[in-house]
Amino acid sequence: MITLALADDHPLILQGLKTILKASKDIKVIGIYSNGRDLLDAIEIEQPDVLLLDIQMPGISGDELSRIVSHKHPSVRIVALTNLATAYYIRMMFNAGVSGYVLKTDPPEVIIEAVKTVYDQKQYLRPELKDVLLDETLTGGANYKKELRLTKREREVLRLIAENITSQEIADRLSLSKRTIDHHRNNLLMKLEVKNTAALIKR
Repeated sequence: MITLALADDHPLILQGLKTILKASKDIKVIGIYSNGRDLLDAIEIEQPDVLLLDIQMPGISGDELSRIVSHKHPSVRIVALTNLATAYYIRMMFNAGVSGYVLKTDPPEVIIEAVKTVYDQKQYLRPELKDVLLDETLTGGANYKKELRLTKREREVLRLIAENITSQEIADRLSLSKRTIDHHRNNLLMKLEVKNTAALIKR
């Protein structure tokens, strides 16, 4: 029996994953977490065999969580879960210690296969995503650089961050939720490869 923990801040995603994983008699979900801090606290007490981790978690980003878990609990195998199918994020998460990378749009059997594959001490990446990495290599990184371009909304959020106002104040000003602003902030940190707001503004 493979013990598994789920970490995602979207309740509907968590519910869907629970339903998917219940279909496999070889997998038992032992923990469900909506933020990084609760995840880290729980793993100190009980380590799952596999962690299915959203890479855009509020508070502590997915790549940072991966590094912490991989360092403190190397027996825990991590599968990154995301909507981001770009070479930049794939490389970032494998460098952070994950063993697998799946998309939230993947069929249920793919997610189950990924969990079982990393449990067997192997890496998992679908052929389509391997092609994304190969394309980056063959184009000499040209596509990689293109992926780092900020969206209009990300530039807007960055400008407001530079004014030293909180995520809630930014959310109020842009008529968005604080969760959305936190996601944009995490995206900016990951895209620009920095760890805090001060470094983000400097970059």
